[in-house]
Amino acid sequence: MTTETLLSVKDLKRHFDLGKGSTLKAVDGISFDIKRGETFGLVGESGCGKSTAGRTIMGLYSNTDGSVEYDGVDIHKMSEKERFDYLRNMQMIFQDPYASLNPRSTVFEIIAEPMQVHGLHKDKKSLQARVHQLLEDVGLNRDHANRYPHEFSGGQRQRIGIARALALDPDFIIADEPISALDVSVQAQVVMLLQKLQKEKGLTYLFIAHDLSMVKYISDRIAVMYLGHMVELTTSDRLYENPLHPYTSALLSAIPIPDPDIEEARERVILEGELPSPINPPSGCVFRTRCPHAMAVCAEKVPVWQEQEPGHFVACHLYEQ
Repeated sequence: MTTETLLSVKDLKRHFDLGKGSTLKAVDGISFDIKRGETFGLVGESGCGKSTAGRTIMGLYSNTDGSVEYDGVDIHKMSEKERFDYLRNMQMIFQDPYASLNPRSTVFEIIAEPMQVHGLHKDKKSLQARVHQLLEDVGLNRDHANRYPHEFSGGQRQRIGIARALALDPDFIIADEPISALDVSVQAQVVMLLQKLQKEKGLTYLFIAHDLSMVKYISDRIAVMYLGHMVELTTSDRLYENPLHPYTSALLSAIPIPDPDIEEARERVILEGELPSPINPPSGCVFRTRCPHAMAVCAEKVPVWQEQEPGHFVACHLYEQ
């Protein structure tokens, strides 16, 4: 991994106008950089805005404010034609490996379509060879090319989705909860496949998930989201060794430990209440309604995003001087 920045997200917002004066603030001002060759984890519970962030970064949603610079160029300021050509370098793996594949198309047609749309491998023999190679790259075989998605298991379908994402030979892949719909026994296989492909092809990943244990295994750095905001960002190891934000501590305490003695003795952080609505978020710190350390200032001021220690960022009034 180099120190070169491949993707830079600055104060990114994605709001949805619900009519009658209501606005859903799904993503409300997040900033981070992703280095070329790294895996950047984005985690949080359901409804925190992480998948919306991924789709906005990809350009599937327009941004309300802020910028997404890929290799120094703002994706959201491109024309439609410029974005079409440029986004060959960026691809996406979706959460549901069945819903994201056309059930009426063969595996060959599914993987070949991106190349046909972009005018690559116009020769049929060349196209067929490329599809067969992609199937082998993801652990399937060329005989699978003539089958339909319903003929495969969930893990195999996700491998097909990965092959499709690789079809245009991208540099950057957004993996939007790529293992959450799979059996636990298959999840590790898919994660190991992603790691193998990263080494072989020099890929950079944005890995979106709610399972912190799996995110730690695959990610170099991790950002934690809550209700459209980022609350903490640091290296994978440091996040587990020294979580600073109370929300991060609660997420980590929910991960089971295989040693029964340690599991029984450790203290869990139990969050009270439900996740607030992004339509009407709490004033000040959005986490304050569930935070065991909430103070009066938390309702009055939005906490400042600051570097508490080298490379370790947090937004929490507990660390403000």
